[in-house]
Amino acid sequence: MALVIRTHSADGDFGRLRAEFELPESFGADVLAEAESAVMDPSQFIGDREDATDLPFVTVDPAGAKDLDQAVVIDSRRRDGFRVHYAIADVAGFVRPGGSVDTEARRRGQTLYLPDGNVPLHPPVLSEGAASLLPGEIRPAVLWTIDLDSAAEPVDVRVRRAWVRSTEQFDYETVQAALDAGVPHPSLAALGELGAMRRASAVRRGAVELQLPEQAIGGDAGNGWVLGMRPRTDVEAWNAELSLLTGMAAASLMVEAKIGVLRTLPDADAESVDWLRRSAHALGIVWPESTGVSELLTGLDPTLPESMALYACTTRLLRGAGYTSFEGELPGSVGHAGVGAPYAHVTAPIRRLVDRFTTEICLAVSAGAPVPDWVRAALPALPTLMSASDSLAARVERACIDQVEAWMLRELIGGTFEAVVLRAEEARAEILVENPPVMGKCAGANLPEGERITVRLISVDVERRKVAFERA
Repeated sequence: MALVIRTHSADGDFGRLRAEFELPESFGADVLAEAESAVMDPSQFIGDREDATDLPFVTVDPAGAKDLDQAVVIDSRRRDGFRVHYAIADVAGFVRPGGSVDTEARRRGQTLYLPDGNVPLHPPVLSEGAASLLPGEIRPAVLWTIDLDSAAEPVDVRVRRAWVRSTEQFDYETVQAALDAGVPHPSLAALGELGAMRRASAVRRGAVELQLPEQAIGGDAGNGWVLGMRPRTDVEAWNAELSLLTGMAAASLMVEAKIGVLRTLPDADAESVDWLRRSAHALGIVWPESTGVSELLTGLDPTLPESMALYACTTRLLRGAGYTSFEGELPGSVGHAGVGAPYAHVTAPIRRLVDRFTTEICLAVSAGAPVPDWVRAALPALPTLMSASDSLAARVERACIDQVEAWMLRELIGGTFEAVVLRAEEARAEILVENPPVMGKCAGANLPEGERITVRLISVDVERRKVAFERA
């Protein structure tokens, strides 16, 4: 029986954490006023648009989401392959370059998500209203149409501005249940087939994707917070493939035109791959010489402790991620090892700053037009802005989880728990406590990676958000 631990209802105030990270509580009056004005005329900064309101777009997002960046229609063309219509919120239609909203967005970098509410990149009147692809509403969008062959590889890409209308708002679980029952929405009927083929394509490209379990916070401040492991549904993975497909198409456009911003990650060096092979051997995982990293990881059962330990070890291969801007001359490296191809962020402009700029580049290149001056002027600064924003987002997310862990465990000091050893160091190891799901450090020498052990909770520091275990 699962152990259910809930924080006290008196807990749940993340105000101290928000203050620690100096997160903004609201937008300035000038930003709000400019956003309200933009809502009245979303095309004041943009020219003509195609009418694509006849396409039955749907959105697929986490339950309760309001900042809807993407809407999709997948058309299976039988023997010829697939056609994907992917509509992305056209935030540039609401943001005046150099204006108050633009300036504030550059300061924030991206939307931050906390258990008790998010810190949005743009004012909610835009991010959850006029720019969001909400169902039943005609919205300005950037429309990508990607034709794929019978192997689900892209053969033609078009991108232009359009008016679109989403017909339904779905969450992952609802779409998964409909597909499992054999009654999917027509716009998503081919999602499973296409998604599986794109996953196979990722393996062929050598994409390195980890399947470590993801901690998720549930509950609320009134009833207490709970911590769980959020399983990734097939639908979530397939939906992510659509975003990756579009990001790779965008990168190809920018590389060909020699102007843009790429999300980059260098390939692992031979020494790191050899080290991972030794780790796999130590964990009892058979790794044939002819099998690449991507193929090996895809074939592992993510529920097994030895698999989880190898995923943790594989993070060593994924170091050095960043953003690379260029104009006139390609950088020395344009690839992303996690994707297995050049890749760019373009599918989440409501929530991520760089997407608005990369989208404008793709629109210009596709139309054979000059890239706007305001975009070109921003290119040198974007990598630094986005790297700092990503770092802050990761630290805030980790701090929230650490805080809930401390709240949950503070009355269980001395208790014992089952855990998986993910990665061992000389005198301690990184562990995953299975119930409740807690990532932590365990004191002890020579702890066996990839094995289950019993650990004892020895200390909890709520103020510092620290918990510590030892082998029982």
